[in-house]
Amino acid sequence: MKVLISGAGIGGLAAARALIADGHEVAVFEQAAELRHSGAAVTLWSNGTGVLNDLGVSLDNVGAPIDVLETRDHRGKALVSVDVAQAAARYGHPHICLPRARLLDLLARDLPPGTISFGHTAKAAKTQANGTVTLTFANGGTINGDLLVAADGRGSAIRDQVWGGDPGKLTGWATWQGISPVPVDITSSHRSVLFVGKPGTCGLMPAGEGLLQWWFDLRWTPGTPPPAKPLTMIRERFGAWAQPIPDVLKAVTDEETGFFPHYRHRVPRSWGSGRITVIGDAAHSMPPTRAQGANQSLEDAWVLAAALRAATSTKTAKTTKTTMEDALRAFERQRSAKVSVVSRQAGSEDYNKYGAVLTRLVPSSFATRYYTKWLAQISSYLTQASGSMALWHEAREQASLLPRTRRLPLQGHERQGPLPRPSHEPAAKGCLLLG
Repeated sequence: MKVLISGAGIGGLAAARALIADGHEVAVFEQAAELRHSGAAVTLWSNGTGVLNDLGVSLDNVGAPIDVLETRDHRGKALVSVDVAQAAARYGHPHICLPRARLLDLLARDLPPGTISFGHTAKAAKTQANGTVTLTFANGGTINGDLLVAADGRGSAIRDQVWGGDPGKLTGWATWQGISPVPVDITSSHRSVLFVGKPGTCGLMPAGEGLLQWWFDLRWTPGTPPPAKPLTMIRERFGAWAQPIPDVLKAVTDEETGFFPHYRHRVPRSWGSGRITVIGDAAHSMPPTRAQGANQSLEDAWVLAAALRAATSTKTAKTTKTTMEDALRAFERQRSAKVSVVSRQAGSEDYNKYGAVLTRLVPSSFATRYYTKWLAQISSYLTQASGSMALWHEAREQASLLPRTRRLPLQGHERQGPLPRPSHEPAAKGCLLLG
């Protein structure tokens, strides 16, 4: 089958690797002149690193392992510490922070020559009567394929065409971020530290190669141009916070500082039409406060390949068209059920608004247990690929720690779990933020 992919970002390249491995002919079209190496670092949790392992992408000696998530107040007082190494051990896949550019290079490595065509901006798509898809580019050129995967990011023209417009709405928050060689203790550690206070939040995370991923989340009025020299503003608001924030602010420059406005939208159950589907940020833009954007894009690619694999293994001459379309809609429904949960949580900006209060209410041991379970709740990969291991651990934990359980609703679904937590669920909001 000939598969067209618009966008050579994380989701598009991951989909290309997965589909090529299954024997499909894949063509990727990217509007930029080369792979986009802009952006800072990405944090890959067990769901993302597990998918990469299945795709044959080795992360050996790449990035920095993340074993602990610490939250402190603006004075440096410890509020909560989440031992995420427990989740890595449970699911069998590590947590790693690495430069986004490094991840793109790894995904593109070993793709057949000519797989990616640069300088091609996807403008429109149409499903023909015979079931094929025609992709039209901004320069007027066209190409036909059996299937189109729109993976061209938050501003996807194909998504806007299929959905009837851009669903994204600004939340009123923005991130100023960068990745720099800053010689502070955190840079060489295996821990991420988030500082919370009234102006917003500051996060520091090692990214390997002597690099530090740093970010500052602040309220921002949509439509207001970001300052040309943002560090002046950031130093005014965060310069008196606990170390190592002042040292970081002295070491970084305006040229290293990227601006990332936060968008959110409801994730629909159906993402495509006919033989057109949408994945990644095009399908589920969300603020970076849960650090799941890249991971969810990788999961999209993994589940999409599995759905098409199942469909092509059972197709017949009479049912090929229907089978393919049914497989795409089933893929979208399955992913929507998972990604809509984390999208709603991230879109609430709860941690930016209330992080200092919420983390004071959460014991570290509880936050660690919750985080481990939460990863499976938002992951198709961990649920399917590691389901038996996760269920065994959960059964053992419930037997030893939770003497009585009952059915309870969670995010519109049912699960087995302990007696209900308070309705505000501080652990769900207070320890799952790294962005």
